[in-house]
Amino acid sequence: MNKARKLFRKARIWILLFFLLVSFTSISPQFSKEGVAIKGIEPDSVADLAGFEAPSREVSPTNYERILEINGEQVLNLEGYSDITSQILLNENVIIKTDKQVYTLTKTVKELGLIVQEVPSNNIRKGLDLQGGTRVLLKPETQITDSQRDELIQVMEYRLNTYGLSDVEIRKSDDLLGNKYILVEIAGATKQEVSDLIASQGNFEARIGNDTAFRGGREDITFVCRNDGTCAGVSDCNTDQQTGQEFCRFEFVIHLSPNAAKRHAEITSELEIITTEGGNQILEKQIDFYLDETLVDSLNIGIDLKGLEATQIQISGPGYGETRQEAIMNAQQQMNKLQTILLTGSFPFKLEVVKLDTISPTLGSSFVDNAIKVGLLSILAVAIVVFIRYRNFKIAIPMIIASLSEVFIILGFSALIKYNLDMAAIAGIIAAVGTGVDDQIVIIDEVLSKSYTFASSWKHRLKKAFFIIMAAYFTTFAAMLPLFRAGAGLIRGFALITIIGISIGVFITRPAFAAMIETLVKKED
Repeated sequence: MNKARKLFRKARIWILLFFLLVSFTSISPQFSKEGVAIKGIEPDSVADLAGFEAPSREVSPTNYERILEINGEQVLNLEGYSDITSQILLNENVIIKTDKQVYTLTKTVKELGLIVQEVPSNNIRKGLDLQGGTRVLLKPETQITDSQRDELIQVMEYRLNTYGLSDVEIRKSDDLLGNKYILVEIAGATKQEVSDLIASQGNFEARIGNDTAFRGGREDITFVCRNDGTCAGVSDCNTDQQTGQEFCRFEFVIHLSPNAAKRHAEITSELEIITTEGGNQILEKQIDFYLDETLVDSLNIGIDLKGLEATQIQISGPGYGETRQEAIMNAQQQMNKLQTILLTGSFPFKLEVVKLDTISPTLGSSFVDNAIKVGLLSILAVAIVVFIRYRNFKIAIPMIIASLSEVFIILGFSALIKYNLDMAAIAGIIAAVGTGVDDQIVIIDEVLSKSYTFASSWKHRLKKAFFIIMAAYFTTFAAMLPLFRAGAGLIRGFALITIIGISIGVFITRPAFAAMIETLVKKED
């Protein structure tokens, strides 16, 4: 009891306790997980129109808006949410109660537009390796400046958000040769979706003959119909008699800006009127839709549009599949992609896909469970070895406390700065804790060294120990800096977490460990 009182008089112990408290607050473990958390909102969906808002990156996961009831039925988990929403009929009014307010909407389409997940149990953000998704490393085909890359990232973020993808992280990366890259991580997205959406430049043009009537982007396109069955949808499904494939056509309406409508009128005013074999009168040229120089579809132009500044145009295209359902899904996907590019415009530069990976969420979940188990077993094993070496629980137990505290503070700090922990970051935690064990052994050996006389002060012994520890710290810190920039940022997480971990160890946990050893072992000198 006397030693415990002495221990809590140490400022280094109170500093450790303070950071543990801050870490606990940052991680904010939750013990009640009823409902489902709103992870994202599909643009222009019925949920979006009803006033639902997707959580920004600044919002902690435990503060995501939670759905508690739908039409009076309590929502307990994802399975319950799916069962309730699947029973709602088209054009039925829906009352959704969340932990923040009550929303009323009408289900006019199949999906409500809510992207939900299980209620997060804490604020630790999982990286792509741990929750699944797609990672792509992009490199502009031409040399660009930092400001041009910022512009490219801005357009990319708008495109991905417009497409309805959530949990998107885009960051800049440079290698040691000065090459500029963009690293995109998207949780839950398929490899094909990401490749189609960001690997292509997305240059859309509507041409009449050799003249461009309008292009994708906000300059020419003022409105694109989405998630509205009255002006967008998939229909007219048939079987191709030659190939046997099923195909469906998608159609949606866009509105042109006054300048684009005027350009369209000037081009069509010079076209001749012809009569088809079926007796219909049309203009002599079709309007062709090109996406990245690939012809998407061609439509006849009615004579009523000749010289007319039409602000409303219908866009269409096909979707193919081995089955009717597959054709419908492909048509829907192609329509969604084309709508997104029409809204956002093309990327200012062509991009080369350097690396594209898809990660299974099952693999990530297993890795986390195994990493926790192995980490705890490793700390326990080290403590047993230390006990065998020094034959003293007063040394082994503080070592376990210091190591676990170090891990907890690192996790708290990552939650505080909203950093996504991936496999590389977990490796950084292991490396930091490993150096911590080395430093703790240095402290123990210096403190218990028989080479000192009885008169040698504890302060002098600890000073020598921390001189060795600080030298090792700056060496490791310097070694991590090149890794922070190398590999186009793919191992940045390892370097960053290692730097954070060894800094927390040197300035917080290892001084506290020294205080524990000094208090508990001092009389045995």
